[in-house]
Amino acid sequence: MTTIADRARELTASREPFVQATVVRAQEPTSARPGDAAVIRADGSIEGFVGGVCAESSVRAAALDALRDGDALLLRVLPDGAAPFPEAPGARVVVNPCHSGGAVEVFLRPMLPAPALRLVGGTPIAAAVATLAAFLDFDVVTSDDHAGCTAVVVAGLGRGEQDAIRAALDAGVGFVALVASHKRGAVVLDELGLTDAERARVHSPAGLDIGARTPQEIALSIMSEVVRAIRVDGLSPSSGAPAARPQQAVDPVCGMTVLVGPETPHVRIDGQDVWFCCAGCLARFTAA
Repeated sequence: MTTIADRARELTASREPFVQATVVRAQEPTSARPGDAAVIRADGSIEGFVGGVCAESSVRAAALDALRDGDALLLRVLPDGAAPFPEAPGARVVVNPCHSGGAVEVFLRPMLPAPALRLVGGTPIAAAVATLAAFLDFDVVTSDDHAGCTAVVVAGLGRGEQDAIRAALDAGVGFVALVASHKRGAVVLDELGLTDAERARVHSPAGLDIGARTPQEIALSIMSEVVRAIRVDGLSPSSGAPAARPQQAVDPVCGMTVLVGPETPHVRIDGQDVWFCCAGCLARFTAA
């Protein structure tokens, strides 16, 4: 039987981002117990157990926020009418009106893979990028396989550039940097005949404009642009594709935020879907 720890190791080995959730406190009546655990993937799916459907819904929504921010979080799930709990840095309080009456605290730890950077070219700039990327805790890929790379830096300076760019785009890499001048870079990309979507994934000239001149300075400008793409633009470290966030909705009965999925209870009214945290809220809504 596969345990949550086993599943976490599998996801880590496959470079898939996820959140490890562990119940650290439970106050009866609640179905969860301290030590209960689960993993929540980037699509909002959950494997394991951290409480009933209402608590689970809050955990899944908070886990996606933790996955996006990269910060660990202590989630306090309290029943409706409970005494106010002071907010604190690194903690979040949610109230579940449909909760059984107990309280539960769940520690959410985002597990993000190290970004993978593939380098093409044997130039001094490529060597400087490799050194800086390793210092920044990137996985520097030395194989010819672009699959799963966060970014590819093409620094061949005229050697094998078009083939490398085409291979990276075909592998789904979301960030491809071409080390070239404005003029030469434009010629290289025009000859490739890229679609608008593909062209948006290629950055040429590579790097932020910091007036870089030496290979080390150019490497700094390139890695700054890669880090900005991850931290600011939402480039996924695991696959290089923009991180997709599941649709969310607010349950009109209990006010909970729910993640919309194939099994989420809902009803269609006047051409619009109304989503609920559980079948009970759906029944109350339709009865009213």
